[in-house]
Amino acid sequence: MDIGGKIRELRNLKGLTQEELADRAELTKGFISQVERNLTSPSIATLMDILQCLGTTAGDFFNEAPEEQIVFGQHDYFEKEDPEYGNLVKWIIPNAQKNGMEPILLTLTPGGSTWPDNPHEGEEFGYIISGSLSIHLGNKVYSAKKGESFYYTADKKHFLTSKNGATLIWVSAPPSF
Repeated sequence: MDIGGKIRELRNLKGLTQEELADRAELTKGFISQVERNLTSPSIATLMDILQCLGTTAGDFFNEAPEEQIVFGQHDYFEKEDPEYGNLVKWIIPNAQKNGMEPILLTLTPGGSTWPDNPHEGEEFGYIISGSLSIHLGNKVYSAKKGESFYYTADKKHFLTSKNGATLIWVSAPPSF
């Protein structure tokens, strides 16, 4: 654990200079500088004083919960090809079913479709990256093409089709896949 780096980060978050932290903890600016650069280690009592001046506890300071992943790349995607419906589904946010929404990258091959989805609670949104498609919602059919988006509540039977193929970002909330 980089104790000095964490102290520096907390000090900067609090908007304090090394001198201000040193004054509050009754230490020298040089000592704080050495601690932040990991050139010296504070005693436990001194560390507790520094943490108190920074408004945190030892428990919070030493808690090393893994940082949440924010950016995802292709190596994170999970893919499923569905030859029955002629589509390729890429879950672009791993484990998104635990979240309030689930975005996927959907590629419909020419003549392909999505599986018919029965009415359920929730809403769905899509943005067409390439191609065009038809949105079947209850008894109605809507058309959308590259650069357009769609949104509907999922309280009617619904599915997508594409005569010439399409790629889109599709978001379902709550996740229904």
